[in-house]
Amino acid sequence: MSRVFSYCRVSTLEQTTDNQVQEILSAGFAVEPKRIIAETVSGSVAAMERKGFAKLVDRLEAGDVLVVTKLDRLGRNAIDVRQTVERLAADGVRVHCLALGGVDLTSPAGKMTMAVISAVAEFERDLLIERTQSGLARAKAEGKALGRPMALSRAQQEEITAERARGVSLGALAQRYGVSRAAIQRVGKRAL
Repeated sequence: MSRVFSYCRVSTLEQTTDNQVQEILSAGFAVEPKRIIAETVSGSVAAMERKGFAKLVDRLEAGDVLVVTKLDRLGRNAIDVRQTVERLAADGVRVHCLALGGVDLTSPAGKMTMAVISAVAEFERDLLIERTQSGLARAKAEGKALGRPMALSRAQQEEITAERARGVSLGALAQRYGVSRAAIQRVGKRAL
């Protein structure tokens, strides 16, 4: 007989997983309390890097079922979700997502759903890159300075170059100008 687990995640301490647990139980999944894994961790952390999720994966066996309310509970992006589902499927674990109608993501229909979601996510990422590059090209063509503003004026940079030539240390100059040692080093590299 297969065991049913649920994984519930929230991002902040002010949030609670209670709604997720209730939604899973209301969907008809009989999950024993000891098999409800809840954790508070940012969605930006990859699934396998989360302590609670990693412990859950160690407990899962072939034939088990893992239920989540939404895909974003499983991973930070489509690639992370796909890799997580593929790993679980390879271990013989079925993954159900309530937001997708309770579909088993390891089934043929679930795999198709995951493929479509991955394709849409990749398309969105490509569009974002394209828009960013277009905007940068337009700004550059308009003569706008790109990147972080310089911390030191041209006059200060010339002074630093002269001081460095006289042997003044990076640390002393960084302290004098109120910048990091790396900023002083960049001045030297630009002067070459």
